[in-house]
Parts: sequence; structure tokens; C-alpha cells
Amino acid sequence: MNQHEHYYVPTSSIWPIVGALGLFMIAFGAGHYVPEVTQGKEGFGGWLLLAGLTTIVLMCFGWFGTVIHESMKGLYSAQMDRSFRQGMSWFIFSEVMFFGAFFGALFYARIFAVPWLGGESNNIFTHELLWPDFAGTWPVAATPGGKETEIMPWQGLPLYNTIILLSSSVTVHLAHLSLEKGKRGPLKAWLGLTILLGAAFLFLQAEEYIHAYTEMGLTLHAGIYGNTFFMLTGFHGMHVTLGTLMLLVMWLRILKGHFSPHKHFGFMAASWYWHFVDVVWLCLFVFVYVL
Repeated sequence: MNQHEHYYVPTSSIWPIVGALGLFMIAFGAGHYVPEVTQGKEGFGGWLLLAGLTTIVLMCFGWFGTVIHESMKGLYSAQMDRSFRQGMSWFIFSEVMFFGAFFGALFYARIFAVPWLGGESNNIFTHELLWPDFAGTWPVAATPGGKETEIMPWQGLPLYNTIILLSSSVTVHLAHLSLEKGKRGPLKAWLGLTILLGAAFLFLQAEEYIHAYTEMGLTLHAGIYGNTFFMLTGFHGMHVTLGTLMLLVMWLRILKGHFSPHKHFGFMAASWYWHFVDVVWLCLFVFVYVL
């Protein structure tokens, strides 16, 4: 008789519906919060957005805690491990498509929309009608109101952040190698350094945003350049924040003695995500800051 592999079927859980509720509050709250900020209106959008974020954080602690507890009890089989790997792979693929859409918007603006508005491709009459003084070059440093915007250079903070993220990719890899060799001391040190590098990146990005808003006139209202700049760098910053939190959870689990050289997919999934975030930043640094 063939022996079938054990497969764990979890019991019913409240966390999926809690997560759906949290995401709904985030979307609904953010949609109302943006006009409150940009137009000075009063409303409940900010509080609803905060409630949604709090709900998601509680869901993550509860749901991930359940999964960790089940894993530590030895309920998961090799088949479950393959399921987790497939799930994380598809999640990262969805993130690739997410950023692919935003990079597509950037390329469309640079290759088609801006030259078309500047009078290229036999659209000289449209150019004269819509914006006669517009020069179809990138980055666009002027808005229809005539306000000039400084361009964010790649030197300085963006370059420092690139070095920081590249270094963090190396340190998380060294932490992974230490885990596979059973060296808990270097594992804690390298992973802790990776978390500090992620926090440093976020701090410098906040400094960059403050500098852009207060001294360069580079804001969300600064035309297509300002829109794409903050859209791409802002969403990437959110992903760095998520990745840093994931690594922090892994570090806390390591302090409690979790993971072994042969069973550590939770750590591996977090490191996959961190390498993905680094690759996205390299593309962003080249196409948004350098070119």
C-alpha cells in the first residue's frame, strides 16, 4: 500500500476577514484623507486610515503568530513547505507586476506623452494650442502655472541610499549563510545590521522628501515629474518599511531560538523579499534619478 504524505489542514480562522476589513478601511480612508490634506477639508479619512493600518498590524501579529505556533509544533510537512514557497513566489511576482505598472507609466510619460506635448511626431498644432512654451524634455521642470521645479540629483542622499540598500543585501545574505552553517552569533549580528541599514534608508528618504518639499519645490503638485517621482519612491519606501518589519520579526524569532540550518523558510522568504526590494531600488535609481 502506498504511504501518503501527511498534510495539515488548519481550522477556520477569523484573520482573513479581519485583513479584508483592514484593507477596506485603508482604501476608503486614504481616498477621503487625500482631499482633506490637499484641499484643507475636515473629515474622518485620516482616522479611518489609521484604524485600517492598526487592524492590519493586529492581523499580522495574530495570523503570523498562529502560523509560527503551528510550525513550531511540527504540524507542517514537506508539502506544506512547498505550498509556502509557491505562495511567496507568487506574492513577489505580483509585486513585480505592481512596480511594472508604475515603471510603465513612467516610460509612457517620458517616451510618448512629453514628446507629443512638446510638438514632436507632427503634433505641432496641438503643442501650440495646449502649451506653446512647453519644451518636450525630461525631466519636466515646469508646470502649466509657470512654477519652476528643481530636479532631484542622483548624487547625495539617493546615492547614499543606494549604497545602503546594496550593503543590506550583502548582510542579509551573510546572515542566511550563517543560519545554514548553524552559527547563531553571526546570524544575529548580520541580520541586526540589515535591519539597521533598512531603518537608515527610511530615515534618509524622509530627509530627502523634506528637502524636496521645503527647498526644491518638488512636490506632488509639481506636474508629471513630481507625480512619478513620489509615486515610485513612495511606494518603494512602503515596501522597504514592510521588509524591515519582516526582518525584525525574523530577528526576534531567532533570539527565541527559532529556525534550524535545514528548516528556516520564514527567514528565507523574508530575505527573498528584501533582495526583491533592492533590485527594484536599483531600477528606480537608474530610471528616476540618473537618466
